[in-house]
Amino acid sequence: MNDVDDTAGGPGRLILLTTSHRVAPGQLSWPAWQTLRAADRVLCADPDHPHLPFLREAGVGVEVAAPTGRELAEATSGGRTVVYLPAGGGEGDRSVTDELAALGGSGRVAMPDLELLPGSYDLPGARLLDLVQVMDRIRAECPWSSLRTHEDLAKYGIEEMYELVEAIEEGDREAVREELGDVLLQVVFHAAIAEDDPDEPFGIDDVAAGLVAKLVHRHPHIFGDEVAETPEQVRANWTRLKGVEKARDSVTDGVPLASPALALAAKLAGRAREAGLPLPVTPPAPLYDDETALGDHLLAEAATAQSAGIDPEAALRHAARRYRAAIREAEAGAGSGGGQGAGAAGDDEPER
Repeated sequence: MNDVDDTAGGPGRLILLTTSHRVAPGQLSWPAWQTLRAADRVLCADPDHPHLPFLREAGVGVEVAAPTGRELAEATSGGRTVVYLPAGGGEGDRSVTDELAALGGSGRVAMPDLELLPGSYDLPGARLLDLVQVMDRIRAECPWSSLRTHEDLAKYGIEEMYELVEAIEEGDREAVREELGDVLLQVVFHAAIAEDDPDEPFGIDDVAAGLVAKLVHRHPHIFGDEVAETPEQVRANWTRLKGVEKARDSVTDGVPLASPALALAAKLAGRAREAGLPLPVTPPAPLYDDETALGDHLLAEAATAQSAGIDPEAALRHAARRYRAAIREAEAGAGSGGGQGAGAAGDDEPER
């Protein structure tokens, strides 16, 4: 601390040093460390402030006190520089800042130079740390959440994705934001459950690390030396790398059989078409090149099936499974499996 003559000069500087609880304690910006070391007084309202041990270890003297706004202003008399660390990193000490604002606006008090100095601040994605902490507490303390299993939550993941798709189709941006949050909740919830597994535990960091590694590996035109200047080249790279990673035996590998029946049938047909394998044998029917006409036809087929007491979803799913078996039989007869080409998806976007 600097020695200052209290009898000389007017108000000095009052610096409010804010920090983020999402950044590890002791990790402060260089301007923050410089200011703390040069200050005449450093006051902290929270005796349990996570940065206190590190400040003291660095030789910064900190007075634990909960001053009012007026007391902070008076502490700068004589040209002193005072640094104040609010409780809660700055988010929970509004009374002090409100009082300082009122004093400054009154015109009746000689105010010091007020500065707000972020000692640490959130990077993009920092709120995900809050989400993980909240989920961990819910998992530990909630009577319902603490008992859930992956199997219990599986149906909710499907429902949330359907609701997200609906919000996107309706163009409701507020709903899209909310539904994305609900989908993210499923990811964090499942990761919290997985962390409790006695035999093969993994957590949200393991999930994120695996995804990062996958994205980096499958984008060599960004993170490596390969060149891909068109969407088609990106897709070709993705398909090739995915085929090597998965070492699949069939073009049908990786197609989730739990998909909705129409999506499952379309995915299998797309895989077969790209691999040059037989497509489903269809009875004579008009070719639909118009989405509305095809939709009306499918709707009529579903209504006809329902009136005959047949579940159209189950019927198509069973047909898709028979078709999947036929594809594998054709692959076996040709003496070739999926290999590197098995990653082909037949969609506009690469599969994960």
